[in-house]
Amino acid sequence: LIPVIVSLYFRISLFTISAILFPVSCLIWLFTLPFDKNLILLHQFTCLWSSIILATNPYWNTKIIGKEKAERGKAYIIVSNHQSGADILVLFKLFFPFKWVAKKGLFIIPFVGWNMALNRYISLDRSRGRSKRMMIDKAVASIKNGNSLMIFPEGTRSKDGQIQSFKSGAFRLAKETGSPILPIAVKGTFHAIKKGGFIIHKNQDIRAVVLDPIPFEMIKDMEIHEITVKVHDLIKNELGR
Repeated sequence: LIPVIVSLYFRISLFTISAILFPVSCLIWLFTLPFDKNLILLHQFTCLWSSIILATNPYWNTKIIGKEKAERGKAYIIVSNHQSGADILVLFKLFFPFKWVAKKGLFIIPFVGWNMALNRYISLDRSRGRSKRMMIDKAVASIKNGNSLMIFPEGTRSKDGQIQSFKSGAFRLAKETGSPILPIAVKGTFHAIKKGGFIIHKNQDIRAVVLDPIPFEMIKDMEIHEITVKVHDLIKNELGR
């Protein structure tokens, strides 16, 4: 019974905090838009929003390791494995400026999704080929404007906690834009809350480990498939430690 109560409390807290903070996001957007073209201050506030939500959960101990490896002022293609919905909250704790590339359905969620749209994160309708091309065009333009992009190359959450094969889109973007790649391994979120599940599981140590950046010079002569496999194996090896 206690896990059910905690799970319900966490979801109510998430909704309530989001309802309170969304108007603040609107004000930040309004007052910073004239001088903050990439909406960095709004994104940093969104990172704080996520940290506040995580702090209301007594069951999870979340830590970011190696975030100093992400160099400010560089535009990376940031890629991470995807174990559960908690990954998004955890990765915001990087407090590093980036734009999410996320499925279109997330953008209609009250307050949370509206804030994603306000941040100009990039939506993707996986059922439509034209949407993918539009996403790529928006992503390229965003990178050229100096933004990093955060992408889950598995495409969807893992059903069993094991890392799935990576799709190549993120790595095509890296080649097309001459961007370095920043791999991240997220550990512990699968057991914290499983795909499609309701229960928040207790005593979970959640870690996001930032791996060494991969400079564009290292991948510029590699085939897309080679890059995809290389990054997949780097994250997989870290998950096995």
